[in-house]
Amino acid sequence: MEKGVKLDGVEGVKYLYHDPCHTPMKTHTPIKVASSLMGQEVKLSDRCCGESGTLAVTRPDISTQIRFRKQEEIERGKAELLNDGEGKASPGGGQVKILTSCPSCLQGLSRYQEDTGVEPDYIVVEMAKKLLGPDWMADYVARANNGGIERVLL
Repeated sequence: MEKGVKLDGVEGVKYLYHDPCHTPMKTHTPIKVASSLMGQEVKLSDRCCGESGTLAVTRPDISTQIRFRKQEEIERGKAELLNDGEGKASPGGGQVKILTSCPSCLQGLSRYQEDTGVEPDYIVVEMAKKLLGPDWMADYVARANNGGIERVLL
């Protein structure tokens, strides 16, 4: 955002943003950063995702209860984005994705995709897909493997 990289609005996709419990964004408000980067208003999806590092593995009983509430939050956010204030489908409707900046949260959010239909992704990966195309990673790896990085021989 500070470098001026952003999308000019994305057609057919609306975004939720999951701010990690241990958010890496300290200088600016995370939801303002997400909205600025995506070129449209991004809605905050409150609540812990239930992953919390090793919480889902060490305390699945607690994690499952947290996930029930987060799923409700995702479904409510999706409905608000896809409907106008009167419960009618908004023009342009489309897809809803949930963005985050945390690897653990991305894993946790992926657990909701089947039930909610909301695909999670990193905010920077979503930007790369939109700015550089759907094959951005394969293209980058190919360039890197073809002399794009210095090889160190041991």
